[in-house]
Amino acid sequence: MSPPFTSVELCAGAGGQALGIERAGFSHIGLIEIDRHACATLQENRPQWNVICEDIGSIKTQAYRGVELLAGGLPCPPFSVAGKQLGRNDERDLFPVALRLADEIRPRAIMIENVRGILDPIFKCYREEWQESLRKLGYRSDWRLLNASDFGVPQLRPRVVFVALRARLRKGIPSARHS
Repeated sequence: MSPPFTSVELCAGAGGQALGIERAGFSHIGLIEIDRHACATLQENRPQWNVICEDIGSIKTQAYRGVELLAGGLPCPPFSVAGKQLGRNDERDLFPVALRLADEIRPRAIMIENVRGILDPIFKCYREEWQESLRKLGYRSDWRLLNASDFGVPQLRPRVVFVALRARLRKGIPSARHS
């Protein structure tokens, strides 16, 4: 039997996304979370997971190089309509850190989740710059707005999912539409 797909998750929180990724057949080799209470929850619920309780900006990436998936739920306040929508000017914007980690780790795929506000016109250049940076690293990507209620969850919870695949893996996949 071949080994399962591997993943590293950034800003893992209490593990909601990690559970879905696990159910999709991935084996987590690292779940990175800065909040100690969230780390304790992860460790309690899944003691076999490698929970790293530290800032994603300080992790050493050698052990994760070449994983199939780099995933994460990066902080939403920089893009939230409920916040000030400061984007790159918000100290909580971790997209640049995620880009650096993608460059160092070179996963086959990247999946980042965030709030609907990141699709607002004010962030169009930001999204394009993010995609262009990943294109230079050999990825093709797209942003999609999804709603939890469309997947059987009794809650209106729109979320934006960003997916990037190494260009050579996209053969045969229709061109993505860009937001």
